[in-house]
Amino acid sequence: MNQRVATRLATYERQYRSLAQELSGIGFIVAGSVASRPNTCGKSGCRCHGDPPQPHGPYWQWTAKVEGRTVNRRLSDREAELYKKWIANDRHMRDVIAKMREIAAKATDLLLEQDLQQPERV
Repeated sequence: MNQRVATRLATYERQYRSLAQELSGIGFIVAGSVASRPNTCGKSGCRCHGDPPQPHGPYWQWTAKVEGRTVNRRLSDREAELYKKWIANDRHMRDVIAKMREIAAKATDLLLEQDLQQPERV
């Protein structure tokens, strides 16, 4: 392996390790989304069914796929704040892993190219 290739591999290794270190500080993760939603109730004379309608809320709601099914959970203001942070952590983690995959692909391509250039020993 020549010096140029070794330098590139060392650079990829440093970038990869730096991203792995970044992963260790991310914190709790949750998939899904948090939205503020108004609601209507079941009482026929309620203002939420009036003209114009005045729905209740808005209320915070977390939505995610869990075991292939859509799950919704109503949240308090504090819970919504926490879920937003955890969802942001999840997105950040996914971005970091995507970058790690890109770097790993470059490094493996370089390693495979070097391997193919080596004469096969019998």
